[in-house]
Amino acid sequence: MRLDKLLCKSTELTKPEAIQCIHAGDVLVNGMLAVNEAMQVHENNVVLLNGVKLVPRAFRYLLLHKPANTVCSNIDEAYPSVFHCLDIDKVSELHIAGRLDADTTGLVLITDDGRWSFHITSPKNACRKVYRVGLSRAMSNDAAADISEKFAKGIQLQGEDKLTLPADLEILTPKEVLLTITEGRFHQVKRMFAAVGNRVVSLHREQIGDVYLDVEVGQWRYLTEPEIASLGKYSVDK
Repeated sequence: MRLDKLLCKSTELTKPEAIQCIHAGDVLVNGMLAVNEAMQVHENNVVLLNGVKLVPRAFRYLLLHKPANTVCSNIDEAYPSVFHCLDIDKVSELHIAGRLDADTTGLVLITDDGRWSFHITSPKNACRKVYRVGLSRAMSNDAAADISEKFAKGIQLQGEDKLTLPADLEILTPKEVLLTITEGRFHQVKRMFAAVGNRVVSLHREQIGDVYLDVEVGQWRYLTEPEIASLGKYSVDK
């Protein structure tokens, strides 16, 4: 992580205070003076602040049931930030691993572990995300079979050159489906159905990898160790 972030995660310093300490020459990394706050430091580096070895606080991993009309941002925008749902300290250190649109509900993963969230969100790592999708137009059996085949092969989204990665479509009713994708392009689910002549009227994420949404709207919990490990398996070495 960045050196200034490590200072904040190891002390009670704010980011401006951490940067001030770095610029003042108060920080050593592996015995060498470090004056660049953007310097990347790793687990095996020894970082001293005024001679005291820094040990960062343990990473946090949360599951949240995102309500509608909230934004996956650390600050309020057109809608309030989903972080208002969290009643824990140092919320500003957290970020979301895979954002949802304001009108989309469901499973959101929150952490302060950037490497872990990258493993989940990188399309190269094929982490499955399952969405329950409500559609404006009912699909016949033939139409559903045709769309399912197109999604499995990958389709062309408007304004993009590359096809979507293979996706799995499960028909629940003529107007409700489960869609499993492994990437997260801008408004991807909505654009996929628009490309086949339908419109998404409701969108709810209920699963990421092997982790299922199991709390009420607006509620959250910490992930279990097995859940953290299962999502951490989506690595670039896969």
